[in-house]
Amino acid sequence: MRDVKPFLLKTDFPAIQRGQLSTLQLNLGYLCNISCSHCHVNAGPQRTELMSRDTMQTALRFAKKHHIHQLDLTGGSPEMNPHFKWLVTQARQAGLHVMDRCNPTILVEPGYEDVAEFLAQQQVEVIASLPCYLEDNVDAQRGKGVFNASINALKLLNQLGYGTTDSDLILNLVYNPIGPFLPPEQTQLENAYREFLRDQFDIQFNQLFTITNMPIQRFGAVLLAQGQFHDYMDQLKQAYQADNLHQVMCKTLISVDWQGYVYDCDFNQMLELPMNNKTTHINELLEDFPDSMPIVVGEHCYGCTAGQGSSCCGALN
Repeated sequence: MRDVKPFLLKTDFPAIQRGQLSTLQLNLGYLCNISCSHCHVNAGPQRTELMSRDTMQTALRFAKKHHIHQLDLTGGSPEMNPHFKWLVTQARQAGLHVMDRCNPTILVEPGYEDVAEFLAQQQVEVIASLPCYLEDNVDAQRGKGVFNASINALKLLNQLGYGTTDSDLILNLVYNPIGPFLPPEQTQLENAYREFLRDQFDIQFNQLFTITNMPIQRFGAVLLAQGQFHDYMDQLKQAYQADNLHQVMCKTLISVDWQGYVYDCDFNQMLELPMNNKTTHINELLEDFPDSMPIVVGEHCYGCTAGQGSSCCGALN
């Protein structure tokens, strides 16, 4: 896989600083039951990196110490970490709102059939990836059979009350573009998703999040191999919107990798750009975490500020 990092370090992206921290994002490991062409984590079935329970315990202590109210769990497939249920249970008992960034196919994999019911019992917000509502597009990006498995998983979540009008269980979907272009306008695409999934499969959900593909890891390597990397970067930079700077996720979030090291965001984690340009373990931040410090930026940051903007919770405007 070709390394995109050298192309991203030299940048004219504006300087930004973190505000008050509200969300702790934990990458529970790079193990995943599928391999997606757009994956910025380069996750897959052969990955072995998984967060330990000790690191999870430290993260929970950090959240309590610094009055964080939201735990954002990602991967890979976070549910494949053997300590996933323990972590969620502990976090919910501590009063944290928990979000599971879920590849929905995992919910219908052998050995994981009880995960959906567990999520419902713990009142976990599910953010499920469904990069298109058309079968051919999803299978082209994520693998043959992924669309049908995802639909079956979403139906299961609906049966448990997720995304339905008479329930508090939140089910949000995530769209990623199939190729090197910006997502369409979020509200219009959400309406199209809602109508199609309702009419074809009787599926309901709360919101659709549109997320720009980041030119790093697997997707970045594909762009390089196809000679599209620099054109894609030019597209992101030309679509830059300064107003999006006020709402980028790194201003209120930190990302912790499977070993416990801290980054300004998940994308910086994948590029091995540590917070404050200094390798720091979350253990070292238990007593003191300054609310305001410079955020490490690179060319990839244009992905979060292009057009309508992009964050873990979709468009910024």
